[in-house]
Amino acid sequence: MSIAPLKRVAVIGRVADKPALLDGLQELGCLHVTPIANAERADASPHTSESSAAPGTSVASQSSAASMGEGAVAVADAGKALKFLKDAPVQRRQVVDEDGFAFDAVVAGALQIKTRLRVAQDKRDHLLALIADVEPWGDIDVAAYEAEIGLACWFYVTPRRARAAFEALNDPWAVVHADERSAYVVVLAAEEPDPALLPGVRVQLGSEPLSVLRRTLRETEIDIDDLIAERIAFTRYIGLITAQLYEAENAARRRDAEHAAYVDADLCALEGWAPDDRLADVETFAASRGLAVHSAPPGSDDAPPTLLRQPAVRQSGVDLSMFYQVPDYRSWDPTLSLLISFPLFFAMIMADAGYGLLLGGVLALYWRRLGGTARGRSYRLLGAWIAFATCLYGALVGSYFGASPPAGSVFAAMQRLSVNDFDTMMKLSIGVGVLHIVIANLFSAYVHRRAPDVLSKFGWVAVALGGYALYAAGGAERIKNIATLSIIVGAVLVFFFSSQERGRTVAAGAKRALDGAQALAGAMTAFGDVLSYMRLFALGLASASLAVTFNQLAAKAHDALPGLGVLAAALILLLGHGLNLALGVVSGVVHGLRLNYIEFFKWGFDDEGRAFTPFSKKRLEIT
Repeated sequence: MSIAPLKRVAVIGRVADKPALLDGLQELGCLHVTPIANAERADASPHTSESSAAPGTSVASQSSAASMGEGAVAVADAGKALKFLKDAPVQRRQVVDEDGFAFDAVVAGALQIKTRLRVAQDKRDHLLALIADVEPWGDIDVAAYEAEIGLACWFYVTPRRARAAFEALNDPWAVVHADERSAYVVVLAAEEPDPALLPGVRVQLGSEPLSVLRRTLRETEIDIDDLIAERIAFTRYIGLITAQLYEAENAARRRDAEHAAYVDADLCALEGWAPDDRLADVETFAASRGLAVHSAPPGSDDAPPTLLRQPAVRQSGVDLSMFYQVPDYRSWDPTLSLLISFPLFFAMIMADAGYGLLLGGVLALYWRRLGGTARGRSYRLLGAWIAFATCLYGALVGSYFGASPPAGSVFAAMQRLSVNDFDTMMKLSIGVGVLHIVIANLFSAYVHRRAPDVLSKFGWVAVALGGYALYAAGGAERIKNIATLSIIVGAVLVFFFSSQERGRTVAAGAKRALDGAQALAGAMTAFGDVLSYMRLFALGLASASLAVTFNQLAAKAHDALPGLGVLAAALILLLGHGLNLALGVVSGVVHGLRLNYIEFFKWGFDDEGRAFTPFSKKRLEIT
């Protein structure tokens, strides 16, 4: 599968057929609508009004739009409420009957619970901080006590060794609490003692005693529990809220299509791009409604949108391909390339079989949950390939949580590389980069196979392979000679076939020479792009080095602390390897994709396209 071939399609009918035309095409969901030149806006023609009982009017869309209250504001509020309810720790069985469902009231209620819950949680956090501050002083009602004794209470937190300074005071004082670092001292005096005479920091306690604070905390936590229960109760409306939002989005899409349609006194038309294999559906629909259809293949000046067609199990690759840059319609589909190279780069950056096993274990925990949708199953498969590649590459470099396999074991027999062998690892990383860029140029050459500049793509292939062979040849003179010849031939092809100019005048020749020289200047870019792949080795070495370092720290802690050494070593291993794994995952994702999006796409694609966005309806089945 690859980029789906499209046809330009126009569906034409009478003005009275416009509502049915729009509704029918939205139901089909296969047309990427493009505005027709000189189209009249829907509000500029008396024929475009679809009020009340116009034939074919989407009553559901109109009633949904009306129920959304204040338009975009209501949609935004509903989105916030929906996210709040979806994040609830427990969800109720969904309500499927819309009778008695008040959209505005449910959204407002969910948002009110969200606000009250946030306020209650902030209050609880504040009370916890106050209780922590007051606990050392005990349960004392400061205002009542001061009124009883006729003196003010002054509270100080001072270093334990410095409390002797209070003995010089003429006022009574007492240590009410002490820990290993500080003493908590209360001074009874009508006026504040001279700060210069007393060490430490004077603190102020709140007006509420400790017992009141604890009671308030319990009441607040009960309120939080009640609000969480209310939130869980509201989760039964998640499906209905989502359905209403879908209806609002469908109505907005229909309005956009209506504005893109052509309308005059007698006719209306909607134009766009449709996949070849859906053209028959459009024609069948048009025939059933008495509409006319005109279709044509893309012209040389057309810029059709890009629709990547892959099996459902490779949907994750489609998402990755479209994330950074949409391939041009006339280019090629990078999905399979990404699904192969990204796990490989991730594995080289992680460079540890033990971490691969951990990733596989985490994936296994979520395996069933990810299998609920086709997209989830696709990402589940991608995760499995990433974990497998990480385990395999980690075994090849002989790293298991930073430890080497026992000599003579089957794991030792699997080791073929070492991250400490800098020369070999650099050659491997650069070789991977050269191969990646060569593949990009070969795919680009296939796309340009009928263009005059196709030979320049093969020229870059020859330059890249020759350069790598020259670097890795060592003392092999014959290989060096062949590599040098490959570089020269490739440079000649790049110089003479990179220009699009085909005239035979002197000016055209000068233009070709200038274009060729400019193309050859890209050799420095190619050199830099290939060197970018050294990050595979550098990040893999950093990951392995950190793992070894944490192992050594754990061993030293175990030997230095009899008894507690086991616990200290376990904590160091857990925290250290957890941090290293997190850094490896972030690096693997960021740099693994970067090498595809920046270096690979740069050599594989000449132009950027736009994504195919069908005029369709979003549907939700509530179960």
